[in-house]
Amino acid sequence: MFLLTVLGNLLIILVTISDSHLHTPMYFFLSNLSFVDICFTSTTIPKMLVNIQTQSKAITYAGCITQMQFFILFSVLDIFLLTIMAYDRFVAICHPLHYVVIMKPQFCGLLFLVSWIINILHSWLQSIMVLHLSFCTDLEIPHFFCELNHLAHLACSDTSVTSVMYSVVTPMLNPFIYSLRNKDIKSALRRLCERETMKLSVVMRLKTCL
Repeated sequence: MFLLTVLGNLLIILVTISDSHLHTPMYFFLSNLSFVDICFTSTTIPKMLVNIQTQSKAITYAGCITQMQFFILFSVLDIFLLTIMAYDRFVAICHPLHYVVIMKPQFCGLLFLVSWIINILHSWLQSIMVLHLSFCTDLEIPHFFCELNHLAHLACSDTSVTSVMYSVVTPMLNPFIYSLRNKDIKSALRRLCERETMKLSVVMRLKTCL
């Protein structure tokens, strides 16, 4: 299965690079998705195969943290690329006449670069939080790779920070990510600010008259 995954994705990358007809935004993102999929499977499966061969499930602490960091990086990057590909198809279907103008090579490259930067920072943040945890001796992770959730549960120290990230930070960012980019929300906020400004102005004038 690992060989099929690697060879299949390498074939997609080779075909998209070699054929000039496939030098379009969709296939650019598809080839990058194939590359990320190769990297994603390579973070866990080789170690799992070694464990099967040696009949040992041991892994060093540094190896575990490194594996977790790359797993988070490529798994979330996979989601980002699928989202970008969905946006690409949206533009192609809903705005076909403006597709070439919107999905320019520079814009596609920027989307890809931003995805990498965000996910590198995200994986570093998760790894740094795990590095601050302390673990008891002789740990056994009930998984075939170092999964973040299991590491948090096995920690002997306080894990309230891995909780704050998901219960506080994410809800805090949601209004900025989903709402403030909406044109209707922006218009409503602008009208609300204008009304409040007018009310404040009227109150100030009345106070001045009194």
